[in-house]
This record gives sequence, structure tokens and C-alpha cells, in this order.
Amino acid sequence: MRTLWLLLITLASISSAPAETLITSLSNHRVLINSNYTGTSIAVFGAIERDAQTVARATGYDVVVTVRGPRQFLVVRERERLGPVWINQEQQKFPQAPAYLSVLTSRSIDEITSVQLRQRQQIGLRAIINSPVFTNERGAGADRDFREALYRLKAQEGLYLEDERGVTFLTPDIFRASIPLPATAPPGEYNVEVTLFADTVILASTITHFELVKTGFEEQVGAVARDWSLLYGLATALIAIFFGWLANMIFRRD
Repeated sequence: MRTLWLLLITLASISSAPAETLITSLSNHRVLINSNYTGTSIAVFGAIERDAQTVARATGYDVVVTVRGPRQFLVVRERERLGPVWINQEQQKFPQAPAYLSVLTSRSIDEITSVQLRQRQQIGLRAIINSPVFTNERGAGADRDFREALYRLKAQEGLYLEDERGVTFLTPDIFRASIPLPATAPPGEYNVEVTLFADTVILASTITHFELVKTGFEEQVGAVARDWSLLYGLATALIAIFFGWLANMIFRRD
């Protein structure tokens, strides 16, 4: 009896073993930001390996690359005009919103997988923004306008984007994607999740990382402002007073 159980467990583990393995790599794991930085891009390369018993799929593969930047606390406020002034009304807090969010796919996300799976696994830009964990959900879609406003503002800055042709298959088993990083992308750690699909089903997934790092004078100023905040504030105030006095001396009328 014990031998039979061991055989069944072995067969179950073999049958449940993944047929495909996903291997990914980045062209750069560290991007340096200086005063001349105007944006760049990072290439994602991937290869799909099959075991000896697995034959090529007739329908081919699909890939979704999801990039999340450092987390930040955001507040979206509803404003209403009252005469010549604008008044803040309701607001919605997003305590852990990614400062940068992009989704690159090999084709339309609607063709890759079902709506239910996208919502459950947070696949696609809309599914991530509309997920309950993205903010404190009010229920009954009461916060939908705030989520849409956040998406619209971030998209205008080039920080939230979705590209349905962002992943290109070089061969049936090798693909490439280019992650755009605008000049407005904040420094910090970025997570890159690559998910492999076939017939609307997730086959494999990998996660890797890269960093945006300030260098040179900007990095030194940021370090002083962070580590010596009082001294930085006093120095800034003294510099402002000095230049104000200097301008007054230069442009004053005798």
C-alpha cells in the first residue's frame, strides 16, 4: 500500500511539472540619471524552453511584460468651481500606487486571456488600477472616477502606459520587449514581471529588477537634503536671501 502511494505521488508530481520554462534577461540592471538625462529604454529578452516530452503548441505563445516603479503615496482630489475659485471636494488616497506602471504585450490583452483571469491575476493596466489592493475600495464603483483620474494624470506624464505591440517574437520561442523610461520616471527600484501565456492560460512567470540611480551633483544635493534636512533648508534660505539682495543692488535706482 505504501509503495502504491509513493507511485501515485511521483506520477502526480511528474504530471504537474511545467512543460515550459521561461528564461528572461535585461539589457541593463542599473540606469544612471545625470543633468543631461532625457529618458532611455531597457530591453527585455526572453526564451521559452520546453522539456523533451513537450511538442510545440499549434496556437503559439503570448507574453505580457509588467513593469512597476517605486511605490508612492498619492491623493486624488475632486475639485469644484465656485465663482472665481476652485474648492476641493471628495478625495481618494492611493497609499501604495506605483510611480511608474507599464504593460507591454505581444498582442491585444483581450485576445491573450479572459476577463476573469485578468482581474484575478492583475494582468493588464486596467486590471491593476481597478484591483481592490490598488487603493481602499469604497465599493459599488464609488471610487472609479478617482482611479480614472489617476490613470489620466499619470498617462499625461508618460508614466502609465500600455503597448499592445510592445513584445516582439524574434522566433517562435524567443522574444524581445523595450521598456520606455521617460525623463519624468523617478529614481528607485523597478520590478519587471514577464508572464507566458498559451490558449489564455498562464504557463510560467519570472520577476527581475533594475534601478534608476541619480549620479553627480544631483545625487549629492539629494543626499544632503535627505540626510541634513535642517542644514539644507537653512542654506537654501540664505542663498535665496543673498540673490534677492544682489538683484536689489544691481537693479536699484539711485
